[in-house]
Amino acid sequence: MQSTDLGNKESGKIWHRKPSPATRDGIIVNIIHNTSDYHPKVLRFLNVAFDGSGDSLIAGDHQGNIYVFDLYGNRFNLVQRTAQACTALAFNLRRKSEFLVALADYSIKCFDTVTKELVSWMRGHESSVFSISVHASGKYAITTSSDTAQLWDLDTFQRKRKLNIRQSVGIQKVFFLPLSNTILSCFKDNSIFAWECDTLFCKYQLPAPPESSSILYKVFAVTRDGRILAAGGKSNHLHLWCLEATQLFRIIQMPTKVRAIRHLEFLPDSFDAGSNQVLGVLSQDGIMRFVNIQTCKLLFEIGSLDEGISSSVISPHGRYIASIMENGSLNIYSVQALTQEINKPPPPLVKVIEDIPKNKLSSVDLKMKVTSGRVQQPAKSRESKIQTRILKQDLTGNFESKENELSDGLNKKRLQILLKGYGEYPTKYRMFIWRSLLQLPENHTAFSSLIDKGTHVAFLNLQKKYPIKSRKLLRVLQRTLSALAHWSVIFSDTPYLPLLAFPFVKLFQNNQLICFEVVATLIINWCQHWFEYFPNPPINILSMIENVLAFHDKELLQHFIDHDVTSQLYAWPLLETVFSEVLTREEWLKLFDNVFSNHPSFLLMTVVAYNVCSRAPLLNCNLKNDFQYFFHHRNNLDISVVIREVYRLMETTPSDIHPDSMLDAFVALTKGQYPVFNQYPKFIVDYQTQERERIRNDELDYLRERQTVEDMQAEVDQQRVEDEAWYQKQELLHKAEETRRAMLLQEEEKMIQQRQRLAAVKRELKIKEIHLQDAARRRFLKLQQDQREMELRRLDDEIGRKVHMRDQEIATTAKDLEMRQLELELQKRLYEKNLARNQEAVAKEMREDADVYRRKVDLEEHMFHKLIETDQTQIQRTQKWKEAEEKEFYLRSEKKTAALSDASRKQFLNREISAAVEHAENPCNKEAPRFQNEQVASSCLPRTSQLNDISEMDPSAHISVNRRTIEWDTTGQDLIKKVRNLRQRLTAQARNRCQTPGLLAT
Repeated sequence: MQSTDLGNKESGKIWHRKPSPATRDGIIVNIIHNTSDYHPKVLRFLNVAFDGSGDSLIAGDHQGNIYVFDLYGNRFNLVQRTAQACTALAFNLRRKSEFLVALADYSIKCFDTVTKELVSWMRGHESSVFSISVHASGKYAITTSSDTAQLWDLDTFQRKRKLNIRQSVGIQKVFFLPLSNTILSCFKDNSIFAWECDTLFCKYQLPAPPESSSILYKVFAVTRDGRILAAGGKSNHLHLWCLEATQLFRIIQMPTKVRAIRHLEFLPDSFDAGSNQVLGVLSQDGIMRFVNIQTCKLLFEIGSLDEGISSSVISPHGRYIASIMENGSLNIYSVQALTQEINKPPPPLVKVIEDIPKNKLSSVDLKMKVTSGRVQQPAKSRESKIQTRILKQDLTGNFESKENELSDGLNKKRLQILLKGYGEYPTKYRMFIWRSLLQLPENHTAFSSLIDKGTHVAFLNLQKKYPIKSRKLLRVLQRTLSALAHWSVIFSDTPYLPLLAFPFVKLFQNNQLICFEVVATLIINWCQHWFEYFPNPPINILSMIENVLAFHDKELLQHFIDHDVTSQLYAWPLLETVFSEVLTREEWLKLFDNVFSNHPSFLLMTVVAYNVCSRAPLLNCNLKNDFQYFFHHRNNLDISVVIREVYRLMETTPSDIHPDSMLDAFVALTKGQYPVFNQYPKFIVDYQTQERERIRNDELDYLRERQTVEDMQAEVDQQRVEDEAWYQKQELLHKAEETRRAMLLQEEEKMIQQRQRLAAVKRELKIKEIHLQDAARRRFLKLQQDQREMELRRLDDEIGRKVHMRDQEIATTAKDLEMRQLELELQKRLYEKNLARNQEAVAKEMREDADVYRRKVDLEEHMFHKLIETDQTQIQRTQKWKEAEEKEFYLRSEKKTAALSDASRKQFLNREISAAVEHAENPCNKEAPRFQNEQVASSCLPRTSQLNDISEMDPSAHISVNRRTIEWDTTGQDLIKKVRNLRQRLTAQARNRCQTPGLLAT
């Protein structure tokens, strides 16, 4: 098994080596989608759908990535990123490159796989869409959610109809029946209705299932021919309904390990003509079992308990099965590999046939169990009789020869023995056996070249002569007849060719190649010498039939002669329709099982046998119309008796009149190219063709002339009609004008009366308006008076509040002034105390310095006297020099001291004046400026270090400095007193300005 990881790739190959699926599991490839991010994770696939060809499919994951997988071309492509999970997919639209996707936001979008663009966006659902069903023509689609189903026109992408239901009844599924215009709606209460697509007329309703096996339907599946409906649910029972008879005809019981059914789908077969016999059943354990609904035999299964299946889809041609696994990956299965052992022809051992009267069927009689070994028949009824035929296989093989060896390992003699024993081939293998008996070459290229030539001109208006309800069937018939006409020109002029080909077209409508080759083989072998007397019926063939009938039943032939009934009446209608008008489908298939298994003369002998077996009713017919009706309608005749009579006639007819002596043996179609068919009078056909072409040209000319005349006549008629219409319109306009004038006069009178009434009403309204205005004026005046009174009361309250606030402010200001006076007195005392303390400290320091200096002077005088004694001359010089220096230093000290004193007095004066001015400007301020006594005292006095420096230099300097300091102290005290008096006067003035008139200052 190959595995492919999509990763972040947008395109690539699905498999890298040729797949060879094993018979055991049949897996072609396993597709997974892992992201290559920092934290890798698996993107789970949610939905998958095949296109109409069955060779391509689309799949969407839970992040909205949609991929197209081309199984024929071994390519995959990322076609869309929807950024949200898809809930349903459909890929079988009319335009092959478009697909529908239902998204998690309840919308449906249509994209193109080639351009990768959005085609349309459809909205209308209010819950998640879980099913999309597309009509066989691709024109309509039905989208289903739990609460509604909507019918869409895919040409305009507009909603046509909407199925509304009661809230208590939910929808299980709504879908189109294949190849028909019928819509099937299934609800949660087990009711199933069928509707006509165009008119939405209810065609029928299925009855309720029997109570003994009643289950709630959850899943449904329909065969390709739309005849059988399979339904299942939370049970191991399957119900099979016949939609034509609208009744339950079989109940299949699955194995006991199946407790619930999650999905159902029929497996198509190219040779079953749409009557699918194999049903795929996906159960709750993740295993999909394929069961034959006729034999109830378990054929094969996919999936396992470890790798369970979540959902599955089967391709339309039945070659592939696409399954989404429970782990999120996608498996592609090969049906051919899974059915390799099953498709081998079974050995003809035992055939068990059980006939149950229809009026005695019950749920017990209908019930059949699925087995994996032998064929399980329905439960036997006591009243029913069982007929059993046992045919032993001849193992000697003496009768076999190379001539009887067919393709696919079959043997013609063995098939004939099987056919004689059972009367017909098994339904499941009939098409396979026919293809082997006819040795069809399946020339795809040659057939495609015939199809590419288009519709033959002879069959352009086929629907007018043969109105067929099914458009698909009509289209296939038209293509097949056109291919035959392109193959040989005589078939374009053969009037009975549609009657001859129609039953085969209906049987092989899903495989046109097989249909064409079967009809071509039938014409070459079983229609030998039919065209020698063209365009007349084959007189030679009819003569053979008449000779055989004369030999075996002279009385019947004489009866025909007596009533002027020729072979063109009792033989030719049967041949040109190949018995399709007089036999049912099952009888016709049974007959042609024998026709294709024998010599071409078998068909002619069948005509004789049919007449011989019907001799009793034919001998009672006396009118020619009765004979015509008999050979064009179904009759009460057992086909098995007719077939046995044919074999008897084949054996007992003399060789001189036996048709096999005049007809050639079977010849198969050649491979590659089809053989040339010219077994007809060419000159007649050419002449007819020329005449038909001439007639067609004349007819076209006539039609053109007639069309011209009709156009002219139509123009004249149109002009006359327009003139008459114009006169009528003028008359109507005149009458309308008179009517309008009368109406206008009436309206004017009415308008005058209405104006009078309006004037009276206006007067009344004016009076009412005056009264209302007067009342409003009075109310307004009263309102103004009330507002004025309220304003006065508010002003009184405001005045009282202002007076109260003023009293409070005055009291507060008085208290603040008292507190300020106390603070000023306190500051005054502190300042005086600090000033006295500083003066005392300075005086003490100066006295100490004077004492030190005195002692130093005494010491210097003592030493001076000593020096005088030693050197008087030197002392004098030194003394003079010192005196000069002392004078100079004294002058500098005096200047420096004076400068410091002036700066201190200026600074102190500026501060006092600024404080006084500020207090005068803000007399009501609660926080008056305070003196910084310590700074003032320190700034007004010279530094001690300065005084010490001066005293060290000279005692006289110390005395003078001390004296100046004392003088400065006296002057500073006077200045302070003056500044204090000035500030008191400014404060009194400011207080007088702040006081309210009439109040005394505190």
